[in-house]
Amino acid sequence: MSDSKSFLYLVWSAVKGKEQDYTTLGIRTSIVLLAVPMILEMLMESLFAVVDIFFVGKLGPHALATVGLTETVLMVIYSVGMGVSIAATALVSRRIGEKNYREAGNVTYQLMATGVVLALLMGFLATWFAADILTLMGADTALLDTGLHYAQIIFAGNLVIIMLFLINGIFRGAGQPHLAMRALWIANGANIVLDPLLIFGIGTFEGWGLDGAAWATTIGRSVGVVYQLYHLFNGKHLLKVGRENLVISFAMIKRILAVSSGGMGQYLIDSASWIFLTRIIAEFGSNALAGYTIAFRLIVFALLPAWGLSSAAATLVGQNLGAQKAKRAELAVWLTARYNVIFMAAVTILFLLFGEHLAAFFAEDEAVIDIASEALRIITLGYVFFGLGMVMVQAFNGAGDTRTPSFINIVVLWLIEIPMAYLLAKTLGFGTTGIFFSIAFCHSFHALVSWWLFRRGTWKKVKV
Repeated sequence: MSDSKSFLYLVWSAVKGKEQDYTTLGIRTSIVLLAVPMILEMLMESLFAVVDIFFVGKLGPHALATVGLTETVLMVIYSVGMGVSIAATALVSRRIGEKNYREAGNVTYQLMATGVVLALLMGFLATWFAADILTLMGADTALLDTGLHYAQIIFAGNLVIIMLFLINGIFRGAGQPHLAMRALWIANGANIVLDPLLIFGIGTFEGWGLDGAAWATTIGRSVGVVYQLYHLFNGKHLLKVGRENLVISFAMIKRILAVSSGGMGQYLIDSASWIFLTRIIAEFGSNALAGYTIAFRLIVFALLPAWGLSSAAATLVGQNLGAQKAKRAELAVWLTARYNVIFMAAVTILFLLFGEHLAAFFAEDEAVIDIASEALRIITLGYVFFGLGMVMVQAFNGAGDTRTPSFINIVVLWLIEIPMAYLLAKTLGFGTTGIFFSIAFCHSFHALVSWWLFRRGTWKKVKV
């Protein structure tokens, strides 16, 4: 069989899904089997983000700005969910690597219980204070009139969104990325179909406008969570949750929160930095915020597949450390980083050549298009470094060393990026251009610091 046919067969095997022992399988083969479903999963998430902003963009700049502000706040809420998801991948992958499948089921149930409680608490607070939160973020009266109800629906439905990503983190840790892929494809597929129907209506149904986009997200992802729960409880996989696992263990929850705290810190720090940047951009008007929202969605479209590839490193690190194979875990990280850097270099060229055309596809206002295309040109200059940094961070997380990336985030994103963005944008008068340069420089520097710390090897000694 030729190399190309062998690769295509491997890709098809990854899509179909089959449980493997990633502590003995060839590393390149393992990367492909894990990364392909994760990349397809993230591509679907990226596709949804772009399609959603396309439909919302038809409602005007205020609708786009509302989505931008709401998603910025959601990043804080998701930080908690993503922190627990990081713990899920680290703890489940370590137990799977040890071949301790019953304990993996116990950890899974405690993770889900923790996620539900946290999601309900955050959803209630965010929904209750939605108007105050949007006002704090810079929303004016017109924007509140347009988007308050949208934000409340999204905040109230955050349980299913957090559970979708949390359980997918569990699936990845167990070496079942095909289940995570299918769950997200089902959820976002339903979302994409529902978006135009609920926003613009059909037949005698006139649609709900911006509120329809919120309901499409909530309903679609609820369907995805139902699919996930079926596979966790049907008893057909090595990772399963049975009656013997349905006992709350506060000791295990404490351990989960200990590992999660670093992950939460990573995303909270990162999210807070984006909030500050968005707040600065909001001072330049709705067009600037709308352009930034479009650029951010397109950037996410490119970065999520790269995160999918990086996630393969987290699973391989966790499972191989569980099997006492630290050298194999390290080799998997370097190979994954090489592939990710190549991918991000290709994306850089694409955005530099066609960034303006892509921005024009989502907006008609020339001012919005100019800001979005400029953001794409400048921020993508750091994409190659972004590709390296993603893998390094995921490797730390897969090992359960969630505190190192948190420390890097504090230094680079809070102590350097935010002051630099304000200095360039406001003090020196470069406007949004200064903010975009700050993002490109600081995230590249972040990647280099992560690479240097990874080479020290202290992550190999972390116990979870």
